Amino acid sequence: MARGVNKVILVGNLGNDPEIKYTQGGMAICTLSLATTSSRKDKEGQQVEKTEWHRVKLFGKLGEIAGEYLKKGRQVYIEGRLEYSTSEKDGVTRYFTDIIGDEMQMLGGNPSEGGGGGGRSEFRSSGGGGDRAQRPAGGGAARPDAGPRREAPPAKSTDFADDFADDDIPF
Repeated sequence: MARGVNKVILVGNLGNDPEIKYTQGGMAICTLSLATTSSRKDKEGQQVEKTEWHRVKLFGKLGEIAGEYLKKGRQVYIEGRLEYSTSEKDGVTRYFTDIIGDEMQMLGGNPSEGGGGGGRSEFRSSGGGGDRAQRPAGGGAARPDAGPRREAPPAKSTDFADDFADDDIPF
């Protein structure tokens, strides 16, 4: 039985280019500023948008990939967990909320290439805090050796009307 669940899923746009740093041991730490926007109608029926900013941290190979491929404005899917921390400087305590990303999916096209594209690449953390290579998980670019695309054969038509009567439906 699980003791608890700490899971965050965000889809938003990067507010700036990723900031990447390396530990003394060589592990990448990538920090992203991610904006999510929601909208609702107010009392007068006017559409009101609210933007929330999230600080996302990606570690290891996942952080390296983010630092290399993500740019300001890019839409991205992040899955991870919340982590809280504090820092004291000159007698002032500052509180931080970070999203520690375990999975990342780059959505849409690269904004610097003129928008659109509909491409999607997914990367998962290898877990365990190690620096093992991440594996792309579906949705990536087509393989050059995949050959020409073929159309799927048409679906077979099945007439289910002869299989049961209306009296067989429980509602």
